[in-house]
Amino acid sequence: MQEDLIDAIAALRPRVLSIVSKVVWHCTHHDRYADILLSGAILPEPSIDDADRWKTGAGPKHYPFARHLGGVSLFQFEPFEPDTYERDYPLSDWRTFVPCIKAWSATIWIEVDTSHLADFIPGPQLIQRWRDEKAYGHTIMPVIEAAHIGALPVTAFARALVVSPADQSIRELTAGATR
Repeated sequence: MQEDLIDAIAALRPRVLSIVSKVVWHCTHHDRYADILLSGAILPEPSIDDADRWKTGAGPKHYPFARHLGGVSLFQFEPFEPDTYERDYPLSDWRTFVPCIKAWSATIWIEVDTSHLADFIPGPQLIQRWRDEKAYGHTIMPVIEAAHIGALPVTAFARALVVSPADQSIRELTAGATR
């Protein structure tokens, strides 16, 4: 069963990359997506236990860099070539997110229109800031991780997709839908 899931995820990866490599995205769980819609924004500090958040086990000194800045992590996969990226950044764990989080039945990908954001930091600028601040204890996915500082309003959402490895589907959510 686990092997089937791994194969399903691997088969979905190029399809999802072909979509998400064109613009900026945030990925989340469907329950969290519902909370985002209710609150009107992706919050830098949502009411989620740290145990359920990404890279929080070592405490605040090692939180993801975007969170350390008071921001929301985003993916900016343009330009992106997986083999080259993995050669250049072998410790980056982008495959954990693309096409979906393995432990979840589905992952919601939210396309973000950055023209609606005043405090957007593109991936190359974010990694440069990380270097300039010598924030090496904070995790970052070099170049492909971007950030928005502060709450990211739902008015900046262009669309949302549900990616499900079980049935190999990628489908667009209709406005207000959470599944």
